[in-house]
Amino acid sequence: MEGVQDNNLRHVDSQCTISDADDCDFSRLLDKPRALKIERKRSFDERSLTELTLCYSPRVSRNMEISRCLENYDSICSPGIRSGFNTPASSARNSFEPHPIVAEAWEALRRSLVYFRSQPVGTIAALDHTEEALNYNQVFVRDFVPSALAFLMNGEPDIVKNFIMKTLVLQGWEKRIDRFTLGEGAMPASFKVLHDPVRNSDTIIADFGESAIGRVAPVDSGFWWIILLRAYTKSTGDLSLAETPECQRGIRLILSLCLSEGFDTFPTLLCADGCSMIDRRMGIYGYPIEIQALFFMALRCALSMLKHDAEGKEFIERIVRRLHALSYHMRSYFWLDFRQLNDIYRYKTEEYSHTAVNKFNVIPDSIPDWVFDFMPTRGGYFVGNVSPARMDFRWFALGNCVAILSSLATPEQSMAIMDLIEARWEELVGEMPLKIAYPAIESHEWRIVTGCDPKNTRWSYHNGGSWPVLLWLLTAACIKTGRPQIARRAIELAESRLLVDSWPEYYDGKLGRYIGKQARKFQTWSIAGYLVSKMMLEDPSHLGMISLEEDKQMKPLIKRSTSWTC
Repeated sequence: MEGVQDNNLRHVDSQCTISDADDCDFSRLLDKPRALKIERKRSFDERSLTELTLCYSPRVSRNMEISRCLENYDSICSPGIRSGFNTPASSARNSFEPHPIVAEAWEALRRSLVYFRSQPVGTIAALDHTEEALNYNQVFVRDFVPSALAFLMNGEPDIVKNFIMKTLVLQGWEKRIDRFTLGEGAMPASFKVLHDPVRNSDTIIADFGESAIGRVAPVDSGFWWIILLRAYTKSTGDLSLAETPECQRGIRLILSLCLSEGFDTFPTLLCADGCSMIDRRMGIYGYPIEIQALFFMALRCALSMLKHDAEGKEFIERIVRRLHALSYHMRSYFWLDFRQLNDIYRYKTEEYSHTAVNKFNVIPDSIPDWVFDFMPTRGGYFVGNVSPARMDFRWFALGNCVAILSSLATPEQSMAIMDLIEARWEELVGEMPLKIAYPAIESHEWRIVTGCDPKNTRWSYHNGGSWPVLLWLLTAACIKTGRPQIARRAIELAESRLLVDSWPEYYDGKLGRYIGKQARKFQTWSIAGYLVSKMMLEDPSHLGMISLEEDKQMKPLIKRSTSWTC
């Protein structure tokens, strides 16, 4: 089973070499196409790159190795079967005994629902009446994802469908900031519903970044929208929504933005600071791991949902080429383990020509002291950023978890990430899961990088704060790698505090011991993230809606490394 760790994994390398990565041949996907046959009696088929290869190339042998049992979780679907939580929508036939705070969490989640013309269309960011609303009374695209997954897992897909269709309408609006117009495919960061009691009418106001701190448009919203559309389809088995002309056009518009050609020499996406969950200045400009992992996952999800008509085929070809380059780039240059750290430490600089080893001219003296002690002998992770003469060695939880779920990380790299979390539990989990970034930046570096941001002080908010919402991503990654005990341990930590502390947005301190100094209470995605984690542990088949199995065409040959010796 895929969920069971193979002892042989300890004897292979988590790093793929340049020559190995060249073995990932996507070119066969572009051969003369043959009609796809989709089985509609089961959940929406991922149509992975391997499956597409079989459809596109008659030269590929049909006698492929049978996948291990757990790989089939991706096609598991049980429409209508609800999780066994004590909620009005739950089924009584499940014998699972919920934790006492589960019912409280469901009540809090339902109180956060937002309605447009009597139909639920999302959940607000937070329902904290003790603080000024600011934009916490809006429906954020990224914030709604764990809420959507919770409702899908509980057999309530209508709100998710309403959200998908409503944001699709908003995508078509003109998006203007000052005198500049955003790309047609940009999705909003958030929207709010205004109710006029006199006229008994509802109006939606969307924010595409023109009201955001720093006026940065959200790069991740479109990716989360595509990922959520696939999750809806996988959960319900309903192909019709994704196949509507509106959704197909929405997918293509998003892809047009991120697949456009320009001056980039890398397949990664160039981004501004504050364009994702870390929505303030935190030194993530360039090629942040969070965006690259979401980009990779969104491309794979889009590939599974695009129709093979004239317009769809063009994008399929572009996606395949980009996935080939992106997986190679990320696995080769963003991956860091003990051996790779040692190699970088010994790098020569100022190398010229295509034979250079230190391709990004990373200066060894720029390696921060903390990373030498942080890196265990067994384990590894994708670093925060790689660009010319710059490597951000910080750990970012969301990007690494999504790398596991999307199979951007190889199985060996996924295991190495989990090894790192176990080995550095106190640093990355502490007393409240999970550190959004590690370590915190302090003193003069904090002043330079954040611009003296009073909210992102050391070990607070995005600067080393602990975010309960990340629990669902950690749990999903744990289940996929066959390490549910790690998730169970983290959930128990969260359960000891979350309800008592009124579901804070984030926690402060090295160990995540203190409620964040500006954290909102009854933060919706903290509530939803906990519920999703519980439901996935109860029924691991839910993982299929948010996880993609490894595609054999992208799997490089792995060589032995000292990082994996027992």
